[in-house]
Amino acid sequence: MGGQLSVDPSVHVVIVGGGFGGIAAAKQLRDKGVPFTLLDMRDAFHHNVGSLRASVQTGFARRTFIPYSETFGDSFRQGRVVRVDLEAQVVVLEGGEEIKFSHLILCTGSDGPFPGNLNEVTDRKTAIEKYEDIVKEIQAAQSVVVIGGGSTGVEMAAEVKTEFPEKKVLLIHSHIALADQELLPCVRQQAKEVLLEKGVELLLGEKVHNLSDLSLNVNQKDMKLLTDKGTELVADLLIPCMGNKVNSAAYRSALEDKMAENGALRVNAHLQVEGLDNVYAVGDCTDVKEPKMAYHAGLHADVAVGNIIKSLAQKPLSSYKPGSVTMLLAMGRDDGVGQFNGFRLARFLVAQGKSKDLLVWKSWKEMGQIDPK
Repeated sequence: MGGQLSVDPSVHVVIVGGGFGGIAAAKQLRDKGVPFTLLDMRDAFHHNVGSLRASVQTGFARRTFIPYSETFGDSFRQGRVVRVDLEAQVVVLEGGEEIKFSHLILCTGSDGPFPGNLNEVTDRKTAIEKYEDIVKEIQAAQSVVVIGGGSTGVEMAAEVKTEFPEKKVLLIHSHIALADQELLPCVRQQAKEVLLEKGVELLLGEKVHNLSDLSLNVNQKDMKLLTDKGTELVADLLIPCMGNKVNSAAYRSALEDKMAENGALRVNAHLQVEGLDNVYAVGDCTDVKEPKMAYHAGLHADVAVGNIIKSLAQKPLSSYKPGSVTMLLAMGRDDGVGQFNGFRLARFLVAQGKSKDLLVWKSWKEMGQIDPK
């Protein structure tokens, strides 16, 4: 863990967002004895790598929410950050409470539709119930349409078909190729082959035209879908897996001139927000050219915290350098595809390494708590 530092009383790091990058930063600051406050809308860390499994498997959701307070005690505060004031060096919570910082780490992540994301002010019990409710909706439906064929949509379709092989599952995607474009073409093709092997039907190169008129995540028999190419479909349940975007609400008013077009923050090699030496960005909200993944957020946190500590000691800062793309897609609990350092992995390796348990055990271990399997 390394020794604790002697820190000036004026030093206080505020971490906005308790995702993978946020908890990695908080753990390192705690272990070094640097005062910090971790802020998140929920009262529990969401291991959202497991959110799709929690949507199809009864009882899995409780393993994907890990209480913050048991790990970080009084250094955790629940609340939504609505504004950052750089001049006063405070973050402002909904309700008006202000928390002062000497250094700020922004880990606000991405936002998108439920069940892949759950970005709202809530408690652990309510969050778990929300996932248990969608399990029941999927159980009741005879036909399920997954909308969006990026990596989330591909994994969602595979999860539903693996858990409920008797159901009709259709994935609709506006492009021809599936999954993330950063993946090797052979891995993207393999994801398609696995879905077809499982019996998932694919409608590619078409977009749902009447989506705003339809109910999402609710079993409603014989809903009529119409695509932009004129295809008409009927389904009982629609699960949205498209439209993820950078969650910039907390910092937009203060840092709009530092933002890329997609809302991500422009950072230098040290992960400092452009032009600001005491504000860092970590994970999905950075404009670093690499896939947005939990693994990368953890690497960013290492660099950001290391550089805060180095700056306090007036030492040269470290740089972050993106590496080769490593990405694993869980195709249900029994299969998977992926690549490591630019090479395609065997499906059984991905199934054993990720798909079987979705690395839930790892987050409980990192939070210093016992996984309630």
